[in-house]
Amino acid sequence: MSGQMLDLDGYTDIPDGKVAFVVTFLEMHAAPGWNAPQRDDLELQRWTSPEADDYRTLFRQVGEDWIWFGRLTMSNEDLESMLAEPARENFLPMRNGKPVGMLELDYSNPEEPELAYFGLTPDAIGGGTGRWLMARALEMVWERPETRRFWVHTCTGDSPQAIGFYTSCGFTPYKRAIEVADDPRLSGLLGRDKAPHVPVLGA
Repeated sequence: MSGQMLDLDGYTDIPDGKVAFVVTFLEMHAAPGWNAPQRDDLELQRWTSPEADDYRTLFRQVGEDWIWFGRLTMSNEDLESMLAEPARENFLPMRNGKPVGMLELDYSNPEEPELAYFGLTPDAIGGGTGRWLMARALEMVWERPETRRFWVHTCTGDSPQAIGFYTSCGFTPYKRAIEVADDPRLSGLLGRDKAPHVPVLGA
């Protein structure tokens, strides 16, 4: 879109080969007053310094239907270095010894931590697993005395239930943005059959 102006009161054409998302940012300024019930079938495991291949495999399982691709474009060295940052914490919700999702908390700004990644594998969606995982995230974030604000962003490439889920957990929308990127399905990072709610346009 180089040299192309965005029309904030109408339509702006997006070139073939690109995808455009409306991004919604959400935040909370205090711990919400709810707790998810305990689950005997789930446990949360800290994932310290994940190896790139293992991480990408789970990343695809969780996010390929929602065009998660940012971590797929990174080199092994850069990805593993980033995931091992002291301020970044990764966790795996486990059922029967198998990961059924991923949770990443970024404390780069200790007073305003970010819910960097949150998602479940397709077979774990529904049944309260997401609510349970969010409760664990909220406990960890708000037990830190320095936390003043917890925030997350989602977009129209993500699950249509995402914003409703986040608001039901205590987040409030506060900002929108537009993101334009190369369609990862055209480069082969993701299959062309993924995320049919965002059609592929281009060769």
